Amino acid sequence: MNKGNLTVFLLLLLALPAFAGQPHIDSGATAWMLTSTALVLLMIPGLALFYGGLVRSKNVLGTMMHSFAAMGIMSVLWMALGYAMSFGHNVLGGWFGWNGNYFFLKGIDTSVLQADIPEYVFSMFQGKFAIITPALIAGAFAERVSFKGYVLFIALWGILVYNPLCHWVWAADGFLFKLGTIDFAGGTVVHISSGISGLVAALYLGSRRGYPKTTISPNNLVNTMLGVGLLWVGWFGFNAGSSISSGLSTARALTATQIAAASGAITWMIIEAVHQKKSTALGFASGILAGLVGITPAAGTVQPYGAMAIGGIAATVCYLAIILKNRLGYDDSLDVFGIHGIGGITGALALTFFIRKSWIEKTTNALAAKGIAWSTMYQFGIQLTAVSVAIAYAGIATFVLIHIVNRITGFRLSAQEEMAGLDHSCHGERAYGMLNAN
Repeated sequence: MNKGNLTVFLLLLLALPAFAGQPHIDSGATAWMLTSTALVLLMIPGLALFYGGLVRSKNVLGTMMHSFAAMGIMSVLWMALGYAMSFGHNVLGGWFGWNGNYFFLKGIDTSVLQADIPEYVFSMFQGKFAIITPALIAGAFAERVSFKGYVLFIALWGILVYNPLCHWVWAADGFLFKLGTIDFAGGTVVHISSGISGLVAALYLGSRRGYPKTTISPNNLVNTMLGVGLLWVGWFGFNAGSSISSGLSTARALTATQIAAASGAITWMIIEAVHQKKSTALGFASGILAGLVGITPAAGTVQPYGAMAIGGIAATVCYLAIILKNRLGYDDSLDVFGIHGIGGITGALALTFFIRKSWIEKTTNALAAKGIAWSTMYQFGIQLTAVSVAIAYAGIATFVLIHIVNRITGFRLSAQEEMAGLDHSCHGERAYGMLNAN
């Protein structure tokens, strides 16, 4: 070995300790998680278009602002408190978590997770779920709430409802996580919590003025269809990104997502054709959402035929729920409970009957060491427990928070403001520049 090669060899030996101390980052997994984070964020403008097209033209901007305001408010709250409360260690008996290093994300600057991705990426990915969940709730009380009341409500709801539920289900020491709850991407944390909270809010605030005697028609179903298209695309990040990897589990979740969405859309289209003698664009969009919501908790654990079954079942049950809503007469304006609440409950429970064999074998081996035998009904009991906890906690907490907001700022618009519309009353603007928007 000549002197030059010897020098290089010695320098490499000296550098080895430094390299050994560096955390490994999987560039492929990180790239996919960055993409997934962007896809989930894309769902917020998609939701804004979807909801904005369904309301009257005098409420378009106000309704879309509910989604966009959540992007700002919940992002800041997640950075400051949300990540620490959701993924920190148990405090107050496990009500939520806390980790001082996660406070304002000040302690994760060089942190790399076991999944070999920077913790910044994971925290931002999870933060997008914290944005879209309260934004979903807004559809239940569309066209009748003040903007300042909404802002205060979602801030309190994010801190006191979303963060604890996220901790219970997804944090390593959350009690529902340790119980064995399957919620791959947010059936309980996102959809059941938002659907139940939306129902409570709709009942508390009462119906829109004139509903149901006065016909309230969507102003732009083209925007609604564009919105649901963006939601479908974004849902690949929502579900497949929840694998926190770029591999086999990612491919499974992506496949299940596509199949369930298609199955839900086709099922709704067929039901409408039989029940109403025609299939509507809004019905097709609703079926897409029902299938996507239903598969969200199950995307990582079921095979493709299970995804198809869950999509169809979710669409059928959601369709029936909306018929029941119309008969009961309560005003869940944009069917948040009927699709997200009912669809989330359906998916969380139905997945038990379609779990792939490899997941069962892995779980059975793990439970056997504890002297517990896994069975379909055993898992169904766990799922039912998680669903019940989410329903009870989100429902009670939402009722209390709405009452508080109502006392502090007022939540519902006055009759005059509601008749004028959210755009003018809350924002001093009009979506389409018309003097007399209806």
